[in-house]
Amino acid sequence: MKFADIPGLKDIKSTLIRAVKNNHVAHAQLFLGPKGSGNLAMALAYGAYLNCDNPQEEDICGECPSCSKFNKLVYPDLHFLFPVAGKIEENDRPKLMANWRAYLNELPYGSIQDWSVFNNIENKQPNISVDEVRKIIGTLAMKSFEGKYKIAILWLPEYMKAEPANALLKVLEEPTEKTIFLLVSNDIEKLMTTIISRTQLVKIPPFTDEEISTYLIDNCGITNEKALEIAPIADGDLQEAFRLMNDVQDINLPFFQQWFRNCFTKKFDDLTAQAEDFEKLGRESQKNLIQFGLAVVRESLMYNFGSQDAVRLPGAQKDFVKNFSKVVNENNIENITKHLTDAYYYVERNANAKLLFMDTSIKLANVLK
Repeated sequence: MKFADIPGLKDIKSTLIRAVKNNHVAHAQLFLGPKGSGNLAMALAYGAYLNCDNPQEEDICGECPSCSKFNKLVYPDLHFLFPVAGKIEENDRPKLMANWRAYLNELPYGSIQDWSVFNNIENKQPNISVDEVRKIIGTLAMKSFEGKYKIAILWLPEYMKAEPANALLKVLEEPTEKTIFLLVSNDIEKLMTTIISRTQLVKIPPFTDEEISTYLIDNCGITNEKALEIAPIADGDLQEAFRLMNDVQDINLPFFQQWFRNCFTKKFDDLTAQAEDFEKLGRESQKNLIQFGLAVVRESLMYNFGSQDAVRLPGAQKDFVKNFSKVVNENNIENITKHLTDAYYYVERNANAKLLFMDTSIKLANVLK
């Protein structure tokens, strides 16, 4: 992973590179960013830069033995700690690490849900155990293989309970020489304050609509129109943008328009027919439709409060927002958002799509009366 591979975030990249050049590298850093942000990718790029044999002004050289090993995630002084389900048996560890490397290569902007699906642990509760913390502490106590920095990337430390978190505290405060801890978190509220206080905070913001659309156009071969449609719906989450790119259907706008018209006019016969169409979409397309609806609701509220120029949806979608904003206001926005969010939650958990659609439609009809 190079800095150049990550969209935007120029100031953060410059700050990290300057710290290396000035020899002001904090031994424990917390890369804090929302789901789908560049915090994990940034930690990987930073670790590669720290150990590059010939670092350039703005990035790694990409050619030295260190860069080659980092690119394959097999650098001997690169160590990972991440949530898993249950105890890791030693004979299962090679397969787990192979899965982890494959996940990082395919989904560097992914979430815990993406990792759970990738590693086939969807129905289990992932966590970071005290045994795994002690194991990585023991590994880091050994002499480095390459003689440069030992890099420990801790992905989602909020999945540590009190015992493993406490086990980590001492080594965070007094690490062995040339050891760098890079903690990558989505939720600082779930971290122990004692861990936060021992790290240097690096805030990673969500990607902008422009960064997402430009990346999709330049790297994924999609049209400007489709990229501009996806970016505001993804709402800063690059992994969500990838998913939308692969699954989004052109039916979103007409389906949502008709859905809310039927809810507003209480045409329950038509809603029953739509429920059958909704059921046929498949789970990912159902999620995309609801997420599109949430984006429309959000933009409609902005339009109502005089921020017409800030509406991010393009073309026909923006025209719909103008009309839809007439029925969205501060009195019903909370309930509309709640019903759509609840529907998304239950779609993810394989609820009966037809019944869920009708239940949500009835609730929306009552709100829109």
